[in-house]
Amino acid sequence: MDKYQIPKDFLWGVATSANQVEGAWNEDGKGMSIADCEKYNPNQDLADYKKVNEMTTAEIETAINDNTSKAWGKRHGVDFYHRYPQDIQQLAALGIKTFRTSIAWSRIFPNGDDDQPNEAGLKFYDKLFTELKKYHIQPIVTLSHYEMPLNLVLNYNAWYDRQVGDMFVKFAKVVIERYHDIVKYWVPINEIDSIIRHPYSSAGLIKDRFPGENFEAVIYQAMHNQFIASAEIIKYVHENYNDLKVGSMITATMVYPYNSDPKNTLKARQVMRQSYDFSDIQVRGKYPRSLLIKLKNKGIPLQISASDKKLLKNNTADFVAFSYYSSVCTAYDTKGLKVTKANRTKGVYNKYLPTSDWGWQIDPTGLRIMLLDLYDRYQKPLFILENGLGAKDELTPDGRVHDQYRIEYLKKHIEQVLISMQEDGVEILGYCIWGTTDMVSASTTQMSKRYGLIYVDLDDLGNGTYKRYLKDSYYWYQDLLNQGNEIDRSFFN
Repeated sequence: MDKYQIPKDFLWGVATSANQVEGAWNEDGKGMSIADCEKYNPNQDLADYKKVNEMTTAEIETAINDNTSKAWGKRHGVDFYHRYPQDIQQLAALGIKTFRTSIAWSRIFPNGDDDQPNEAGLKFYDKLFTELKKYHIQPIVTLSHYEMPLNLVLNYNAWYDRQVGDMFVKFAKVVIERYHDIVKYWVPINEIDSIIRHPYSSAGLIKDRFPGENFEAVIYQAMHNQFIASAEIIKYVHENYNDLKVGSMITATMVYPYNSDPKNTLKARQVMRQSYDFSDIQVRGKYPRSLLIKLKNKGIPLQISASDKKLLKNNTADFVAFSYYSSVCTAYDTKGLKVTKANRTKGVYNKYLPTSDWGWQIDPTGLRIMLLDLYDRYQKPLFILENGLGAKDELTPDGRVHDQYRIEYLKKHIEQVLISMQEDGVEILGYCIWGTTDMVSASTTQMSKRYGLIYVDLDDLGNGTYKRYLKDSYYWYQDLLNQGNEIDRSFFN
């Protein structure tokens, strides 16, 4: 067969998040979010993700007292808030069918605990979704994507506080009720497993605000509260909107044994098993025994009531979504082995794979393996909500970006997706490139780590014109989508 057959309803798209692109951090009633407190530090060791992803109360106070925005990348984003008509028009010209973004919680409930939603914030998303509808583009919405209201950190215990989960559900119900006729696919929490790796950006947790407490226990209890809130949202949707789907989303990083030593194979299996714990809870409706044993052995008394267990059991996700960028190796003894990075985590270097500008190893076959693992495990539709390459792009004098390296990355990963559907029988709802335009990096608050199909003239310190330029990868993706439901295999040569 010389062509890949694509299902007619397959959703080709692009993906972003509100805090990385919108800007307008203090306009139209928006409240300050945790993302607005993340400042780019040119002296920061960006290889040390632990430091990049931590925050202290003193740093929060510094952020509150600084009303500027230039070095605070997520305060200005790429000004999508004011430029969305142009951006959507350019994305529509690609031929995409879907646009994944988030709704900024602090734009709708500025403090998180407000009695009524901020109508000005809702009107922005009214306009955004109307613009998408004009071009027949389906929005996919994430409800929590690293942008919770800062007030819930300062005056509550962030996601450790069960009340915050209730506030999140209230926010979710408001936006689902308003946009249920436009948005079919919803994801309550982006990469829900990420709370373990970066508790601040995922859940607003700051270690020094829990003196005398086991902070790891705090993180796991907050994690449980996120699972409960997500189940409440699934319950609400299933009871009120039969045509909507709610998914679970995890960070999918393929982990291999460093070599054929059985101890390394066991280690790799253990690491992958921990990753699947998070989707297990939302898709199978209960905590895996392995996770419960792990918590018991750590002396972490997770508070799970009988009603919590019933809620999780009866309200499971409709589809399994994930992000995939790279893979790593692991070993039972890593002493003396070269370390590399992968989406805010680290692993052992794989000599068989190339490496990106930021040290992430490029592994298209790993995506196919991940698709097989997840589909065989859950037998539910999968959705690739993030896949892309962060790189140092150069704008040429003629206003072009010749990013052949990104084209090669996308070409090889997308072909693995098509092979997985056609030869492995994996049911996949869609594929979204991360990202749309360039955006502020989630982990390092940089602009120079560029993911977009559209270049934005902006540097790490917030200097630039914000002007947009179409990259070569934009035209490549456009050519792919123009082929319709039959794609010639030679396109990937």
